Amino acid sequence: MIDLGFDKLALIGAVALIVIGPEKLPRVARTVGTLLGKAQRYVADVKAEVNRSIELEDLKKMKTEFEDAARNVEKTVSSEIHQTAADLSSSWQSSIEELPASSGQHEGPMPAPQYRHPKKNWRLKRGAMPQWYKQKAGIRGKAQSGAARVARFRPPRTSA
Repeated sequence: MIDLGFDKLALIGAVALIVIGPEKLPRVARTVGTLLGKAQRYVADVKAEVNRSIELEDLKKMKTEFEDAARNVEKTVSSEIHQTAADLSSSWQSSIEELPASSGQHEGPMPAPQYRHPKKNWRLKRGAMPQWYKQKAGIRGKAQSGAARVARFRPPRTSA
């Protein structure tokens, strides 16, 4: 950058005072200051835009690397699953072939279990907390009025 020392700035100021004149010098200095400020803001905006584009390129590169790694892991996992499934099916077939035919079991696939209704009354409201937990934790199961609670826990009267 340009090296401007105090002596060079003083020389530029003296030449500007002679050329422009003392009446117009403050207005020109203000205009030059605003123009320099605008130029600095423009340069800062350009630098920020360049930095953003560089960061965006880095992020895109990292994204592609991450996607490639994910695809690689997916391929590896799927190949391992296929290999394991093939090994399992071959061992299953060999174990079925080794079973004796007259072991008292029927031939062919096993029948599917029959559906049994759970016999739950869906109209009956059930609490979310099990009753055994409420009893164990000492949680009240039934609401009781205040007067009934006082009467329940009042010490018995002794006749005098």
